[in-house]
Amino acid sequence: MDTNNDRIAFAAVNTRIFRFPEQKLATFGETKIRYYMVTRPFYEEPVNNNPETVLRQGFVIAEKPRIVTPYYMSRIDGFSPEARNYFDRISKLYGANSPGIYYNYRNQSEDLSIIPDTLESVVDKLNEDIDDRKEALSAIILGIDDLWDISLLKFIFEITIDSVDNNLRQLKSAGLLKTDSSGIPCEARLRIEELFEKLALTEISPHVLKKELEYWGLFELYQDRFFQALRTSV
Repeated sequence: MDTNNDRIAFAAVNTRIFRFPEQKLATFGETKIRYYMVTRPFYEEPVNNNPETVLRQGFVIAEKPRIVTPYYMSRIDGFSPEARNYFDRISKLYGANSPGIYYNYRNQSEDLSIIPDTLESVVDKLNEDIDDRKEALSAIILGIDDLWDISLLKFIFEITIDSVDNNLRQLKSAGLLKTDSSGIPCEARLRIEELFEKLALTEISPHVLKKELEYWGLFELYQDRFFQALRTSV
């Protein structure tokens, strides 16, 4: 048996979302969700029979959802051969340029504390504090102490599933799911224009724009403009 996989499965099954954010992930911008991760300490017995709860706080930052295609995803670095085979199968089934949504997240950990109280009491107090502060983008998660990052990933998965239909509807209403004659989503063309603007303002490195163009197979089409922008930004 694969012990690591068993432990990951155990963490995922035993993760509970006590409180979801009141808002879904934004379609046209970044979403910053404050999370409160409560876990029972990895040691089983309370110290001196006094209950303790581990509280981790931080932010999950969801970048603006991106419209991608199986062809695009198959060219991104860091995927295993198995993942690339999956993208190939999706391409054959739905077409290489069938649009979908890609979410990218960052975890910004902030604080860890051990509270001398029961987990239930800590959760009740957190709920009261969130209500008092009217935090619309906060979540309370019950995780597994030594695998709390797996618990956080499960939360990310669930908030994504909860948001994707709304994001798709809004993107479709804005006409951004449409593709041009080259099979490139309208949103991708707009994103490339944004990257050119950021390069001109030296907000990104040329490498970022170059990779985006290469992922879409558009570098040759844009290369004259790219090198001109590169000379201008130096």
